[in-house]
Amino acid sequence: MKDQTLKALAASVCGAVLAYFKIMLVPLAILLIVMLADYVSGMIKAWMRSELSSRIGIRGIVKKLCYALVIVVATCVDWLLAAGLNAVGVEFGRSYYIGVVVTIWLIINELISILENLSAVGVPLPGFLKNIVARLKNSVEAAGERKKEEKS
Repeated sequence: MKDQTLKALAASVCGAVLAYFKIMLVPLAILLIVMLADYVSGMIKAWMRSELSSRIGIRGIVKKLCYALVIVVATCVDWLLAAGLNAVGVEFGRSYYIGVVVTIWLIINELISILENLSAVGVPLPGFLKNIVARLKNSVEAAGERKKEEKS
């Protein structure tokens, strides 16, 4: 019975968190997928170059885990902005602009890394794909700067 209660509690907590951050759900899911793809493509590159190292692999995993901390910080900044603006009478709502922009920026960085890994192992890549991903990164950074200026 205790097991069932713990499972129900865990499911409830996960459901509540997902409902609260519903705007972040799709970007976070995509980020997880591209992080996994980047890790796998990095391992393939290291294997093909005979540079496979558990130390480097663990460092890559730790780096990807730290992405979660970056997203938590960005989401906290969103919350602080909303709370601060609401405290002075400006209705801001519960939007996660900074959290979403940071998550999308991380996705794009992972996409760039995947393309670099694939290129390093000899996979032919169309030049326009590299250009599109680079432009996306610049656009996200510019959008983040505009949002920052609007809130100032």
